[in-house]
Amino acid sequence: MKSICLNGHPRIKHELRCSICNEPFEIIPDKKFSDNIELNFDYIRESVTLGEVFTPVVDLNRNLALKLDYFSPTYSYKDRGTKNLISYIKTNESEFKIDSINEDSSGNAGASAAAYGSRAGYHVNIYVPQNANENKLKQISGYGASIIKIPGTRDDVQVAAEQASGFYASHILNPEFRDGIRTLAYEIFLQSPKMPDNIFVPVSAGTLLSGLYSGLSHLYSSGEIDKIPEIIAVQPENISPLCSLANGLKYDPDNNLSSIADALVAKRPVLLPLMIRIIRNGNSCVTVSENEIVEARKELALKGFYTEYSSATVYAAYKKGHYNGNSLLLLTGNGLKN
Repeated sequence: MKSICLNGHPRIKHELRCSICNEPFEIIPDKKFSDNIELNFDYIRESVTLGEVFTPVVDLNRNLALKLDYFSPTYSYKDRGTKNLISYIKTNESEFKIDSINEDSSGNAGASAAAYGSRAGYHVNIYVPQNANENKLKQISGYGASIIKIPGTRDDVQVAAEQASGFYASHILNPEFRDGIRTLAYEIFLQSPKMPDNIFVPVSAGTLLSGLYSGLSHLYSSGEIDKIPEIIAVQPENISPLCSLANGLKYDPDNNLSSIADALVAKRPVLLPLMIRIIRNGNSCVTVSENEIVEARKELALKGFYTEYSSATVYAAYKKGHYNGNSLLLLTGNGLKN
């Protein structure tokens, strides 16, 4: 494995941002893909597990399938990244010399960090905005984590978590988190008689988009697939920094708008330069309205799939477009979280 920033500078030890250009790092696989998935992460020597399984793929019709990634231990796709990040911390425990970890997230990443961190034997502190969703906070505290509410902006929450004593287990800045999401691409490949032509993913901070693209690129460079499926990134119209940049539209990151898709509310994503590079390499970005999200979630539920509103965005996007070939929609979070 090699770890470099967006500008190609190598990572020194465990730094989160490049000391030269301040960009985050990404991990690039440099060995051929192995269908023994754990062998694709050779920097992990001690794996922390909650009994993960391949999440189901269900066909809706001849050209459309759903991957139910909410069949994960804490009911969201974030477990893919958290498992890898916590395993990385555990592997290097003697070097880090820590007994607690800190994360800034009021939602699925916070719950995932709380569960895996507790499983690894750490005390977990989750830093959240004062107006965080109380239902999701209940799940976080249920795993034994301490919740610290921080006044101010989302950036203030991040600063508090980063400066606290303990390991800063940021799901955005630690490249091991994003790297763990490569497993999604591997599962799709191993589960599919034929790779989908299009893969729809909800996008906010960019961890899912970047991790999936990395895994697909690894499969392609290993000669396992002859082309990379098009990734259709989906954002709410109200909060769409990536789609606006990709499609040449005006966007005000200081807008006071919110979205019912409360997991997709990053207005100034740190990974935006990485995300736009991915989109401009043969992929696309689509926005959906609040009404379209609500209707899509209702339709999915009537088909038997109970998702978060944030997950339903991909079905809303699929319905409003015309896509050639076979499509796979990634359903990222369980509806009980709402």
